[in-house]
Amino acid sequence: MVDKSKDFRVDINGLRAWAVIAVILFHFGVIGFAGGFVGVDIFFVISGFLMTGIIVRSLEKEAMGSGARFSVLGFWLARGRRIVPALTGLCLFLMIVGWFFLTPTDYKRLGQQSIAALGFVSNFLYWMQAGYFDTASHEKLLLHTWSLSVEWQFYIVLPILLLIGWKLRPTRAFLAILIGLGALVSFGLSALTTPWASGAAFFLLPARAWELLAGGLVAIHGGAFALSAGQKRLVEGLGFLLIAVSIFYFDSTTIWPGWRAAVPVVGAMLVLVASRQDSLWTRPWVAQRLGDWSYSLYLWHWPFASALVFLRLEGQAGPIAVGLVLTVVCGWLSYRFIETPSRIGLARLPQWGDAAALAGAVALVALPSVWIARYAGIPERVSSAINAIEREAGNKNPRARECLGAFPTKECAYGGGTPGVIVFGDSHAGAVVRSVERSLPDRSLAVLDWTTPGCQTVRGLRVSNLRGNLCADFVEAALRRSDELAPDIPMLMVNRYATLFQGPNEADLAGELKKPSKYLTKPHSVRDEALYREMRDGVIATACRFAQHRPVYILRPIPEMGLNVPVVMSRSLMLGRQESVSVPFDAYLARNTYILETLDLAAARCGVKILDPAPLICRQGTCRGDVDGVPIYVDDDHLSEHGADLLIPLFRQMFSPNVR
Repeated sequence: MVDKSKDFRVDINGLRAWAVIAVILFHFGVIGFAGGFVGVDIFFVISGFLMTGIIVRSLEKEAMGSGARFSVLGFWLARGRRIVPALTGLCLFLMIVGWFFLTPTDYKRLGQQSIAALGFVSNFLYWMQAGYFDTASHEKLLLHTWSLSVEWQFYIVLPILLLIGWKLRPTRAFLAILIGLGALVSFGLSALTTPWASGAAFFLLPARAWELLAGGLVAIHGGAFALSAGQKRLVEGLGFLLIAVSIFYFDSTTIWPGWRAAVPVVGAMLVLVASRQDSLWTRPWVAQRLGDWSYSLYLWHWPFASALVFLRLEGQAGPIAVGLVLTVVCGWLSYRFIETPSRIGLARLPQWGDAAALAGAVALVALPSVWIARYAGIPERVSSAINAIEREAGNKNPRARECLGAFPTKECAYGGGTPGVIVFGDSHAGAVVRSVERSLPDRSLAVLDWTTPGCQTVRGLRVSNLRGNLCADFVEAALRRSDELAPDIPMLMVNRYATLFQGPNEADLAGELKKPSKYLTKPHSVRDEALYREMRDGVIATACRFAQHRPVYILRPIPEMGLNVPVVMSRSLMLGRQESVSVPFDAYLARNTYILETLDLAAARCGVKILDPAPLICRQGTCRGDVDGVPIYVDDDHLSEHGADLLIPLFRQMFSPNVR
């Protein structure tokens, strides 16, 4: 155990416990903690408070001649002793376990994440990938290290800025002005950018710094409040009330951080201002022990929560309980045998020895991480069957990055020089465009690629969380271009229409089921008959408008598996079992009832032709995600090139005279 100094703040240690409990229970999906992610915001306030206090007190002691000169390097090394050893221990453990249980793709990602975590830039890595609340993010074993990266970047900047400020005017009041201005700018940036650039606002320091600086303000002036015992109880109670409201009211659909993060931040500030050392909220033995272990608990909880997603056990009480127990056990072991001994031992070394030891620990884990990432997760570790499945996950249009979303700025063409067919739609259309090319009756003909992800072919379609009118403009541009082309060129419309009516069926996008994000006239608060009528009329009117000038074919919905087919199959094989992904045909019909009826109405109204992929993908009452053990999807709903080729006989009907 680490000796507690006379300046040890019991309330801060207890507040750490509440923060880590909230985060852990949120990530394990425990009911009642839907907003538990605010625990990270509380940690930021605590870190800002402690770090600012350490620096300012050191500068004051130096100025009064009662202390050694403040060392920025010494400050950084102290932070390294606190953070690096336990982090490297976790990364090394995951690398060892991953060798035996992770597929090459997952292992490669772990290597990349480990490098980013050890370099304290993982927040940039995850910013460029999926959002924090996405299911895909729960499969990133080191996702939680984004907050460590934010804190470390803050630790790099803070002492330099405070030292400069102290040189200009060595008073707490001046430093408070600088910190306050920085907090206001950062808060304004967070409030402004969160609605339209939520990833950057969530993961990057500029929009998060205000939370740490808020703690810094309390460190500088929190002691100036002369509160009675009763007032302290009231202030602390209000602080915990704000924290509790944040935990129980906010959830993963809340736009975060933005101004809403001020609720838990102010709550944490009030608890720090109250500074009650005998509080029933923070004083109990359990709170103090969990506070001691909070950093290691935070490090270890996420891999176990992620393991439940890997094993598809999330939401099950038994596995959750096991994960929580393992979190506490491993967190305590990390605190007892890595975190505490290294912090004490490294502090006894000279600065060069301390720095060398920390750098050596990082190198010990970073070098194999680079090797794993560089060599694609070492595919030689696993069977050829697993590698074959993973290869199929990448079996998609090699020009997708170039062409998907390029129209109307750029019109991609596949095949010869004469337009032979237009493929028009969202990413589902982009997934089949090359198979349409392979169905062309003449090599001189070409496929024109008019595809944009997330934009179904409905005139006037708008998306509430997108700036501008991307989808509506996309369809209008297609109309103008269609009117320019020869009228005998057929058009194939392919879309994931079900999202317009039923919403997405991915678990991480469940929030869109409550409040539709797409609309034509005005946003809808619920999925009701008014929304269904509006979307139905829009689909029919758009198809019939294009059909005025050319033959129009519409592909009925491609079955959505609900699970990432290659991932499920490869991971199950990695664990020694064979598993396929499928959905009952009745479930497919139920999900697509409205759109199937809508397409039939369009066919009756203006003669568009309907192509049905179900007979080629669904057999004996089941829509399959693989054929003979080979996935036909690259994820949960997009066909692979192999899967799309199953539809070539269907696409050839567009060029058959007796069909037209």
